[in-house]
Amino acid sequence: MNGDIKPIEIMAKREEWDYGISLYARQVTVGHGMVIAQPMALKSHKAGQPAQPFIKLEIQQAQQLIDELWQCGLRPSEGTGSAGSLKATENHLSDMRKIVFKKLNIEG
Repeated sequence: MNGDIKPIEIMAKREEWDYGISLYARQVTVGHGMVIAQPMALKSHKAGQPAQPFIKLEIQQAQQLIDELWQCGLRPSEGTGSAGSLKATENHLSDMRKIVFKKLNIEG
């Protein structure tokens, strides 16, 4: 409907020449066009003073960011999360399988 403000969309793009990742964000208002995020600016801040986040994302937007970074080829640097948990479970099942096969005198 005209005037409806859509959720913020985030896009990640892998840059070929410098191997960096560029982030883009936009928000569409139906019938009125869109607004886009501008380059981030940093400013001086006193140590110990509370700071505000430069952006707050809803869960769906954060998931979109993770998915975009995944498409750019980035993966978690440590073995936690679903990929790390799956590997640990696979290793555990393999170990248990060996124990059972040995106990039952089954070759496998």
